[in-house]
Amino acid sequence: MDVLDEYSGHTDPGGAAIRRDLDALTITKVSVGPMDNNAYLLVCKASNEALLIDAANEPDRLADLVGADDTRPELKHLVTTHRHFDHWQALGAVAGMFQTRQIAHPLDAPELPIPMDELVDQGDTVRFGEIELEVVHLRGHTPGSIALVYRGADRPHIFTGDSLFPGGPGKTAGPKEFNSLISDLETRVFGELPDETWVYPGHGDDTTLGKERPSLPEWKARGW
Repeated sequence: MDVLDEYSGHTDPGGAAIRRDLDALTITKVSVGPMDNNAYLLVCKASNEALLIDAANEPDRLADLVGADDTRPELKHLVTTHRHFDHWQALGAVAGMFQTRQIAHPLDAPELPIPMDELVDQGDTVRFGEIELEVVHLRGHTPGSIALVYRGADRPHIFTGDSLFPGGPGKTAGPKEFNSLISDLETRVFGELPDETWVYPGHGDDTTLGKERPSLPEWKARGW
């Protein structure tokens, strides 16, 4: 797989991956499957340990992303942001290939295709190597949707699954779920993180909280 070191936030299905190089961490984004799902490979530079967010599809491409030579990172953790099938089609295969530790929220874990090794909730921390990711529970798109926040750089970085995209929150089943999601986004994301925070969604291009923040009133008025 081709990996481009010029990080734009945009990937194409079947196309090259893109890599962002931070001081302690690299973030590599690739689009997989027919629904243009984003998978993110995070590698701790100090330990060469890795974590994959959403083994969504195409397990062979995800394995290719990790690499095959002696310098490849050691993939130890798979985090699934939520239970929708398009985000875990390769979960079992990748877990089997790399003997990883599986992580998800307890409300969504029972609907995933393999057992989880670790259940995480609001305020918990996921660690690999010297990297820490904060867990944010965003209730609405699914009951157990989570985001992950990395603060160890010049700006925060948040991986939002299908809870936040450029242009608004992810889909919800009705007004109750929408109100829950928009409330959590307001208090737990926009209320806690600055405008320069980089947003990595479950599909499509990246964005920042600063680009999206002015639209919060419009989203609330629009509703589900």
